[in-house]
Amino acid sequence: MNDQIHSDSSDHEHGALGDAEYAEFMELAAQEGFDPEDVEGAIGEAGHGPLPVLAVVGRPNVGKSTLVNRILGRREAVVQDKPGVTRDRVSYEAEWAGRRFKLVDTGGWEQDVLGLDASVAAQAEYAISTADAVVFVVDATVGATDTDEAVVRLLRKAKKPVVLCANKVDGQSGEADATALWSLGLGQPHPVSSLHGRGTGDMLDAVLEALPEAPEQTFGTAIGGPRRIALIGRPNVGKSSLLNKVAKEDRVVVNAMAGTTRDPVDELIELGGITWKFIDTAGIRRKVHLQEGADYYASLRTAAAVEKAEVAVILIDASESISVQDQRIVTMAVEAGRAIVLAFNKWDTLDEERRYYLERDIETELAQVAWAPRVNVSAVTGRHMDRLVPAIETAIGGWETRVPTGRLNAFLGEIVASHPHPIRGGKQPRILFGTQAGIKPPRFVLFASGFLEHGYRRFVERRLREEFGFEGTPIHISVRVREKRGRNK
Repeated sequence: MNDQIHSDSSDHEHGALGDAEYAEFMELAAQEGFDPEDVEGAIGEAGHGPLPVLAVVGRPNVGKSTLVNRILGRREAVVQDKPGVTRDRVSYEAEWAGRRFKLVDTGGWEQDVLGLDASVAAQAEYAISTADAVVFVVDATVGATDTDEAVVRLLRKAKKPVVLCANKVDGQSGEADATALWSLGLGQPHPVSSLHGRGTGDMLDAVLEALPEAPEQTFGTAIGGPRRIALIGRPNVGKSSLLNKVAKEDRVVVNAMAGTTRDPVDELIELGGITWKFIDTAGIRRKVHLQEGADYYASLRTAAAVEKAEVAVILIDASESISVQDQRIVTMAVEAGRAIVLAFNKWDTLDEERRYYLERDIETELAQVAWAPRVNVSAVTGRHMDRLVPAIETAIGGWETRVPTGRLNAFLGEIVASHPHPIRGGKQPRILFGTQAGIKPPRFVLFASGFLEHGYRRFVERRLREEFGFEGTPIHISVRVREKRGRNK
């Protein structure tokens, strides 16, 4: 599979397509009546790999969510005139001047966790660690507070590009308030009214200068660096015990009390002649904003570890029913686009009856990741630990697999002929052609004569897996519909 292993950072403007393959594909698109610019845009969107990340940070009630809505050009983030409305980290795809990036709104967690300053610093620390650039929002009418100064110290330590947004400058009278923020030492304050849109264009121009064209890869590539494996799961499921077992020594504190692990611990471990970087992460609890103290920060760091990993090994307690917690953690890894391995721990404690009901539970509750390799292990006894590495390698192989465009289109032609899309409204949409525009995870763009229903897209994904494997990886499928106009046939 060596010819299928590419780094997203090395992909050029054609996504994962080589020059010859791209030229042949564009000729096919022209024959079917698609606009070349539309096709190029579709390949770019599907094949971009990870977008550069812009985090919006600042203390509560400075207008972060209002600014996010202004950048997006639509009302997405919840806005209310009181602090703490935004309860979860939310990300959106945004665009300015033809460049796309991921916009992360981090504001307003519950502020009773070790005090206001500490909780703001925690969310800022997490946002900054996963971002390529930061917009730091300060209320110009209030000026710099002690909390703002604490965030500034974090920004300086992180050494990430920062654009200073002096918000709530609604007119000329507020310009002096904005100027006073030079004292923060973060460079030019950009006077903005996120509520009315004043000055946001100039600020976004500065953002584009700060953002990289593509984010730096933080995990291993074909050239170097050990593969990064995140061990995730709810508290007390055995993550630390598993890490100690694979390391063959006690490297992590293990305690029967849930939540012993606070910080992710990176460990270089050699297994099967290969060096891996395992990250033991703190257990994820139900609602981050209701956690207290160290558990609150642990959840933020766990999410950051998943963002930096290539493979998520999701530990599930086989002695208990699969919970909403487990499902949420699985969803987190899928949405992050990571390769996935399911590890059912404490398997040695199960009797035949419990195993029967667990199998039924897996079929219904984890149907969304039926494609993920599964290992039944015991972190205490070491049972089946030798199966963990092959499962990880299988997941990485699926994550990096690419199907050549010619072979993919022959496959799509067979699907259209044998299982056409249902007729809707007197018309029968069909897939005309497609390409795989990216890997890590595999990303496909299909070009169709009409809208493809969700059920049919799921059918196409299932058939892709049956034909080409893709074991252990999510698959992203986007569809472009041909505009109603003259076609060159």
